[in-house]
Amino acid sequence: MTLLWKLASMLVLALAAGTVADAKTRDGRLHANMARRPSVPVVSPPDDGPVTSRNGTQLPPYNTTYYFDQLIDHTNPSLGTFKQRYWTTYEFYETGGPIVLFTPGEANAQPYSGYLTNRTINGQIAQELNGATIVLEHRYYGLSNPYDDLSVKSLKFHTIQQAIDDLEYFAKNVDLPMPGGDAVKPGQAPWVLIGGSYSGALTSFTVVNKPNLFQAAYASSAVVESIVDYWGYFQPILEWMPKNCSADVQAVIAHIDSVFTSGNQKEINSIKALFNMSALTHLDDVAGALRNNLWDWQSLSPSSGGGLFFDFCDALEVKDGVSAGPNGWGLQHALQAWGSYWTNTYYDLLCGDEDVVTCLGTYDPTQDIWTDISVDNANRSWMWIVCNQMGFFQEGAPVGHPTIVTRLVQPPYDERQCTYMFPDAYKNLGHLPVPNVDATNKAYHGWFVQENHLFFANGHRDPWREATLAADGTHFKSTPGQPLTISDGFHCSDLSTVNAQVDTTVLAVQQQALKTIAGWVAEWKPSKH
Repeated sequence: MTLLWKLASMLVLALAAGTVADAKTRDGRLHANMARRPSVPVVSPPDDGPVTSRNGTQLPPYNTTYYFDQLIDHTNPSLGTFKQRYWTTYEFYETGGPIVLFTPGEANAQPYSGYLTNRTINGQIAQELNGATIVLEHRYYGLSNPYDDLSVKSLKFHTIQQAIDDLEYFAKNVDLPMPGGDAVKPGQAPWVLIGGSYSGALTSFTVVNKPNLFQAAYASSAVVESIVDYWGYFQPILEWMPKNCSADVQAVIAHIDSVFTSGNQKEINSIKALFNMSALTHLDDVAGALRNNLWDWQSLSPSSGGGLFFDFCDALEVKDGVSAGPNGWGLQHALQAWGSYWTNTYYDLLCGDEDVVTCLGTYDPTQDIWTDISVDNANRSWMWIVCNQMGFFQEGAPVGHPTIVTRLVQPPYDERQCTYMFPDAYKNLGHLPVPNVDATNKAYHGWFVQENHLFFANGHRDPWREATLAADGTHFKSTPGQPLTISDGFHCSDLSTVNAQVDTTVLAVQQQALKTIAGWVAEWKPSKH
């Protein structure tokens, strides 16, 4: 793989993670010891020719931006409104067809206009059922902000419930820019809600909280169960990565954890030097940084054809043109190979020109990654939800369970970062903030959602699987009203049409979804909302 190709891949990841402007790492995060968000993969729209309706009318380009006056606070409308961005097309629409609404969730929505098209399950539904498609930007992401900064005071109205209420208020009040677009509110037309990952969870939460508002809903890789210590993120990776790579990664991590807790300063310094991290004073930053090679799994899809994750495994497992057996080459080779790959290839792809303390250090609360409150900073907006409502801190597995990342990083590591980013929110707390996941799971039913006309699609290889209804040990049953489907896909793989072209299990999920949602839409009858 050429360096140019790798950099292009990192740019795609940055677009999926949010805007490049707010990023400090090349894959779109504020720093490299911050976990990736469970973002929906970007799907680009076609770039050839104009958009035309079924009757031949030329329509605005997919990337045409529209604005909706959204309430700042749904519990107090007197506070006024803000401009919420959306994108829409009626390319496939015919009178009586559904309105297919999608939010990418925790990202600037500008790159997601491909979700208006039949390159996604959204557009497939619209094409088959004669519907219109909408991409709605989530409050506090991109340029859809109630206020002109992301201070703690401004973020007061950044909650899951306000986001749910946004979807309802939008559906009931928007006049879509299309013929008859003022007469397709819920009750006048069937609406279909679609989401993936966090926005997939938001889809489930909305069906729970706003029953009968949407005629059908599709939740892909929906992280419905909020979890503080989300060590399960790495479980699907452990299960599905090459066995030799898994064996050697476990051996290296166990060795590093042992040395770092031994007090043997000479050995500690040797490992830090091997990875060119001598300038880092906190060992949890050093060991935690190596999670990055495992986090690269999240960028995989059935159609990706490899990626940085497999480059990493090749660096450990291919020696003199020969691949290791299932047990790997062992600790001595793997440790040196990992250090060489990290320092000679990977660090530049991850951190660019930034020094190691700036890129990987997390103990300086004066760094601008913590203090920058400008808008269009998806990482900051997502951290607010993480720190307060959802958790998802990605740490080492419990003792006694195999782990491919360090156990030196535990929830307090991330909870400390919450206090750096939002000091005004926690200054009088007296202890580290713990996300109130119990309240979130109680309010929106988490794993135990039981609703009607709600379709769940998950992937065996999704690192977010353990927060979905496909989590190990849950054994939830699929029902006609709430189908639970799973493919061999990765994160939100079933949202993309191209993935179904190379993976028959993804195709099967999409085909079942199209048939099921068509049936639900056919049951719709006009009503007063």
